[in-house]
Amino acid sequence: MTTQNTGLLHGLKVIEMSHIMAAPTCGQMLADMGADVIKVERAPAGDDTRRFGEGTDGDSAAFAMMNRNKRGLAVNTKSEEGRAALHRIIAQADVFIENYRKGAMEHFGIGWEEMHKINPRLIYCSVSGFGRTGPYAERGGFDLITQGMSGIMSITGEGPGRPPIKVGAPITDITAGILSATGILGAVVSRYETGQGQYVDSSLYEAGIMHTFWQTAIYHATGEIPEPMGSAHPLSAPYQAFPTKDTSLVVGAANQSTWLKFVEAIDSPHLAEDPRFETSNSRMTNLDALVETLTEILSHRTTSEWLVKLEAGGVPAGPVYDVKEMSEDPHTIARGMIAKVPAATGGEHSVIAHPVKYSADPTSIRRGAPLMGEHSREVLAEFGFADDEINSLIDSGAIIEPAATAKAAE
Repeated sequence: MTTQNTGLLHGLKVIEMSHIMAAPTCGQMLADMGADVIKVERAPAGDDTRRFGEGTDGDSAAFAMMNRNKRGLAVNTKSEEGRAALHRIIAQADVFIENYRKGAMEHFGIGWEEMHKINPRLIYCSVSGFGRTGPYAERGGFDLITQGMSGIMSITGEGPGRPPIKVGAPITDITAGILSATGILGAVVSRYETGQGQYVDSSLYEAGIMHTFWQTAIYHATGEIPEPMGSAHPLSAPYQAFPTKDTSLVVGAANQSTWLKFVEAIDSPHLAEDPRFETSNSRMTNLDALVETLTEILSHRTTSEWLVKLEAGGVPAGPVYDVKEMSEDPHTIARGMIAKVPAATGGEHSVIAHPVKYSADPTSIRRGAPLMGEHSREVLAEFGFADDEINSLIDSGAIIEPAATAKAAE
């Protein structure tokens, strides 16, 4: 861990007024790239993620996962002084990110229209369940709901007629956060040309729709409604998981040349001449027969034995890992994807590291997730508040800082 910030976005001031997952993911992507991200939490409760799982004083592993590299500011938004202080800070920022229900920011006096008048260079990003326009704009949104409505749950599961299945990971939340960061970066580039900020509007619903590329293409081309296929691919085979002698193996023989390599690697070259499996289209038409045939063959060796043969034959394949196995895989370690950050209350947390590598401006983890309001005093001072103003705001309860921080400042 380093305290030095030399990232791509060094100098970019970001105010993230967020809770749970989508906006915190967005802020973390920017923070990892060097932006100065200040996480604003509403006092007294703060971000609900602090109470997910085990933790001390709101310092949970779940909160640490999405809030490293940020500084913490806690504001009592029921207080007129607290709202005024928040307004003053956002007016000096480069980027503002929020993921509350429509109308909440306007209620606090920090809506897009108001802040754009005061700070025309401000890039203002709203991450919501369904976006800020359209018939569902007033609805709250959660990953489960948007997985259902975006079509994802209709194509996830063991097969037709089976109950709909949610993807295990909260993919609409995470994807919405990543897409929001992408949108913000696009707006930053645009601002270099125009000098003007803009409103960036992203949603979990649209993030979910993005994951239905193949199925949406199939429906609009054929009129057929895609159904769940287990781990199989809707357009190519074999491209799925197969049971082996001991565990499971995923095979990506997605095109004709790889298929021919695959049948050689599994010592079954005759399958290439079987009319049911000769072409990609015939393999999809006879998918059940193909799966039955390959399952019988692959069940006679262990996953590790097959991986040796398939790798030697140039066939994409891999084991099906659980999270422990993924975390301990040498490639995960070599790519630095699991990192340790200091816990605010002592010890450390394991977090997923930044997933993009840069040659000239590498990302860094400079600090762990903050306690609620841990940097309130520091942030206010940086944004031009005098010492007596800061003391007054904290004494009145408009701004909150942890008891330990307050004691140290005395």
